[in-house]
Amino acid sequence: MPFGQALRFWLQLGFISFGGPAGQIAIMHAELVERRRWISEARFLHALNYCMLLPGPEAQQLATYIGWMMHRTWGGIVAGTLFVLPSLFILIGLSWVYVRFGDVPAVAGAFYGLKPAVTALVVHAAHRIGTRTLKSRWMWGIAAASFVAITALDTPFPAIVAAAAVAGWWGARRGSAWWADSATGGGHDSVLPAAESASTGHRPAPSIQGVVKVLAIGIGLWGAAMGLLIAHFGWASTLAQMGWFFTKAALLTFGGAYAVLPYVFQGAVDTHQWLTTAQMIDGLALGETTPGPLIMVVAFVGFVGGWGQQLLGPDARLAGAVLAALVVTFFTFLPSFIFILAGAPVVEATRGRMGFTAPLSAITAAVVGVILHLALFFGVHVLWPAGTAGPLDIVALLIGGVSAVALFRYQVGVLPLLAACAAVGAGMRLAGYAPAGL
Repeated sequence: MPFGQALRFWLQLGFISFGGPAGQIAIMHAELVERRRWISEARFLHALNYCMLLPGPEAQQLATYIGWMMHRTWGGIVAGTLFVLPSLFILIGLSWVYVRFGDVPAVAGAFYGLKPAVTALVVHAAHRIGTRTLKSRWMWGIAAASFVAITALDTPFPAIVAAAAVAGWWGARRGSAWWADSATGGGHDSVLPAAESASTGHRPAPSIQGVVKVLAIGIGLWGAAMGLLIAHFGWASTLAQMGWFFTKAALLTFGGAYAVLPYVFQGAVDTHQWLTTAQMIDGLALGETTPGPLIMVVAFVGFVGGWGQQLLGPDARLAGAVLAALVVTFFTFLPSFIFILAGAPVVEATRGRMGFTAPLSAITAAVVGVILHLALFFGVHVLWPAGTAGPLDIVALLIGGVSAVALFRYQVGVLPLLAACAAVGAGMRLAGYAPAGL
């Protein structure tokens, strides 16, 4: 198909890609395979299988991979960029509304209603990932150990990922049946067995020259951007630290956006104090209501952090906040482009090898425990806004409970759920009712 026609499709997709990774992948399948017939079912599943193995937002990487398949390097760059660009601009606009008008009663009430709903969403994400990951008592053990490590011992998220990877490697070395069963299905979508059988044909041999070229360009772009930030603002500046922090975050997103949120929370809230816990929960709610990958919540983190730090001075707070959001987005998504454009032949050659899949499955099991910790942390702050010694917010408990029932029992969509909870919170505030957390 002509490049211009594909470009129009990727731009349209960037505005309609709601529903999280599952919804975004379903939209691409319906449009590209069933309706437009641009690629075959086997090729689509082949690309999906590869993207599921990588850290980073799999739906955005799938769009990049398919764009590369159709029009090579520039096709992949255009597809991956347009997948996130609309959501970036929308989220920057919503973030500005948040920092400027967050204290307006109706707006404050809407965010009050969103917080317990977001907590229920995090619990639901842990359940969803856990049901397809924790297939044996060993995987349950890894999940429990990661929960204890981050909750009781305050272990950094990268250390948990590293320990889980070592456990997976050890299990693969043993080659025992329990690990084989877990590793083949852990952390991936139920479509993967079909993808595996559909893509068993020719696999291109890795091109060392091509891999080195893409790596050199990608690392060069990263170094140039980081060098500019350091030269203009200094290594200890907020922008340089954001670039370095979100580069690390991009390499740890095994298991989707919810997997990396605890790490982002640790760094952005606890370590660097770019924003507060309440603001982080509000940002997650905004991220859920916009198209594009959920990991775009990092743009909100950058915007609010840049606004609060007044990076370009008090008279240019908006410009500083927008610059921070752009910096964070660049460093978060650059590794995904490098993985797709350089790593496809390499990772394809490793597919099905226990030594590669077992560590990934162990990491995904550990992620379940980490997400549960995030849900617990959010829940404590939402239900006891004044601290555990203060009163329990009964209204927030009711909203969270109803949200959980809607998600688990009735499979209500994310957007209708968040809209309803925001309306409830805004209505209470306009009616003059102020619960403990409002």
